[in-house]
Amino acid sequence: MSPTDGEPRSGSETRAESARGNAPRDAERGAERPANGASRERDDSDDEPDSDPALDAVAGNDDAIDPETVTGTDDESGPSRPAVSGHAWKGRLPAADGDSTDQSSELRADGGEAGRPTAGRGPDGVSEFEQMADVTLTESERRRQWFEEKILAPARIVWDDWRARFGVVVVALYLFMGIVGPRLVAEPSPNQGERLVGAFRTLQHPFGTTASGIDILSQLVYATPAMLLMITAGAVFTVVLGTATGTLAGYKGGRVDSVLMTITDVMMTIPGLPLTIVLAAVLQIEGNPIVIGILITINAWAGLARAIRSQVLTLRDAEYVEASRIMGIGTPKIIGSDIVPNLMPYISMNFVRQARAVIFGAVGLYFLGVLPYTSNNWGVMMNAAVNRAGATSSPAAFHWLLVPMVTIIVLALGLTLLAQGADRVFNPRVRARHAKTVEDDGDDDDGGPRTVDPNVHEGGL
Repeated sequence: MSPTDGEPRSGSETRAESARGNAPRDAERGAERPANGASRERDDSDDEPDSDPALDAVAGNDDAIDPETVTGTDDESGPSRPAVSGHAWKGRLPAADGDSTDQSSELRADGGEAGRPTAGRGPDGVSEFEQMADVTLTESERRRQWFEEKILAPARIVWDDWRARFGVVVVALYLFMGIVGPRLVAEPSPNQGERLVGAFRTLQHPFGTTASGIDILSQLVYATPAMLLMITAGAVFTVVLGTATGTLAGYKGGRVDSVLMTITDVMMTIPGLPLTIVLAAVLQIEGNPIVIGILITINAWAGLARAIRSQVLTLRDAEYVEASRIMGIGTPKIIGSDIVPNLMPYISMNFVRQARAVIFGAVGLYFLGVLPYTSNNWGVMMNAAVNRAGATSSPAAFHWLLVPMVTIIVLALGLTLLAQGADRVFNPRVRARHAKTVEDDGDDDDGGPRTVDPNVHEGGL
């Protein structure tokens, strides 16, 4: 007997009635579904649940999911779409037409079957990491791009910064004076002019003369090449040895780190000036500027090695360094390509710091008479001005002392400003902003590369 309208119905009866009402609707929907998109029915009578094909496919069973059964349908769930299998260079590859059982069972070298794309590989069995770009550059385009990135972009960065621009001008002037100057200016000799002619008095002797009538400009020009060699030798020696020691110790760690840092600590405890004076007296350097530059910075590399090591300890755990190690790249290439470029701003600043130390150290030691005597040196010029003409108390000889002092100060200032501007040169984002030619993802209307003004952002001025 069916329950009356006033009697409550049980839950089972309500579900049964709902099922009878939905049966015609399900029948119509089932008739509209294509055969290849038939839904799977779950047998509630089975005690053990069926395995999930998706999980089997993730576990490595390529035959767990039939490509024909994972397509969509034209019902409410969405339009039909082809099955997806494998990857192409851009996106996924559609599954091959036909039954997958018709494919050849011949195994490829990568473990997959011939004729069937493998996950992460294209239809030809080439890995995504081995795919070549659709667009290639000619040799002339590659050279132009290299010149744009390596030469023009850094030049624009330097020229846009007044500090770097001033530093470049100063350094270029001293290089010209040291390389070309001796060929244009007569060699200094006594009685080139009247004695103690003041600076800026005559065009023949713009910086004046000494007590012996030697032209001060000639002395400055002929003292510059030796000073440049000292600066280069001392700065390069310190930076190369300190960077190599600190980078290797920080990256390798363990016993290598312990041994190198022990040597570094020993060198840091030795005072630099007494060591330089002793070595200059013992060794037969004979005024060699390269040896003098190295002697002045004989233990300055130790502090730089300590600082570099602390930086490398942080960089060696970066994601890109770890990826390089996993790919099997050698230690020298990882250090040279991944670690050292990130240290270049600090290295460049220390290069300038050591160059200034060589300038002041060499001038000081020559002024004190510790290093072998040579008349063509800025320190010797200052010593002669003080001891022979009393430049500190005589206005007539003050220019003899002032000109080499200004020469030293301007060179040190130019190097410092150049290093401050070079900090931006090693920043890849700044270099990218100063590169004029930028290739867009798609070509412009005219089919050529897009030229972007680095001072204008795409969102507006």
